[in-house]
Amino acid sequence: MVQRASFTGRRALLGSLLAAALQRPSFGQSSRVWRLGILSIRARPLSLDEDVQYAPFLRGLRELGYVDGKNLAIEWRFAHGNYDLLPELANELVRLKVDAIAAVNVPVIRAAQQATKTIPIVMLTSSDPVGSGFVASLARPGGNITGLSNINVDLGAKNLELLSALVPRLESIAFLMNPANANHRSMLKNIETAAAKADVRVVTLTANQPADVDSAFTAAAKHKVDGMIVGIDSRFTEMREQIVQLARKYRLPSIFPNRPFVDAGGLMSYGQDFAETYRRAAVYFDKIFKGANPADLPVEAASTLQLVINRSAARELGLRVPAEMLLRADAVIN
Repeated sequence: MVQRASFTGRRALLGSLLAAALQRPSFGQSSRVWRLGILSIRARPLSLDEDVQYAPFLRGLRELGYVDGKNLAIEWRFAHGNYDLLPELANELVRLKVDAIAAVNVPVIRAAQQATKTIPIVMLTSSDPVGSGFVASLARPGGNITGLSNINVDLGAKNLELLSALVPRLESIAFLMNPANANHRSMLKNIETAAAKADVRVVTLTANQPADVDSAFTAAAKHKVDGMIVGIDSRFTEMREQIVQLARKYRLPSIFPNRPFVDAGGLMSYGQDFAETYRRAAVYFDKIFKGANPADLPVEAASTLQLVINRSAARELGLRVPAEMLLRADAVIN
């Protein structure tokens, strides 16, 4: 009788342990709450779940089982366009002892890099992470930074080519750049080299704040440029509605770095699918939370570029889109 009771007790105990194991959530849904710091040069969006940058990223995290307010606590830090605030905000995240930091664009990543050499930093996207000194190589980053890189810094010549194909007698262009974005200087050199070969005059315009954008378009009109190339920049993406509306106001054919500008009414864009890039970045946090060392996680380089054309905007500008461009386009908005 004693032995039977002992066996029954052990069987009950094993059963309860098995039931508990079956009910235990997966790693991404464990009882631990991961602290994720997000550092941004932008102002806080009205809706994070609808934002062109952060909505795909948050969706990617949810797809992997990480939900803010449940097993994930996100510490948001927005600099509202003030680059001088970035070091202070980055140090604040370090003092909070977050498990990882997400960052977009070179000055933001630089601030995070200077704030910590131990907390993993994931670049949601970055231009030339090797040249910027963030990683030793794309294959083996070698430090506490990894993530995704873009190739838009090399697209200046291609942007000029596309604009020339759409705008008859393109004799002068403006390049809208952010003086705080070091990669824009590289893009400007590419544009100037290509423009010199095509005998196209280049006017450089700078902007960082909304008032600067207004002044830039006023200057573009004064210089009577025939078109504009807008550099890739988080601030410009944030101000895309204003930039697109001014391009329409001044009837200035413009090519933008990504699709959200075209969705806002812009003429065309050429660049990578950033929504997919931000969604993919969530995979890096999943791996890091599961024990991976960022030094060993290769940087994923963008390889697919999208051409998006807004035919309605072209008609408004009195432009005819060549049939071959429509065939090449990945998306056409009518």
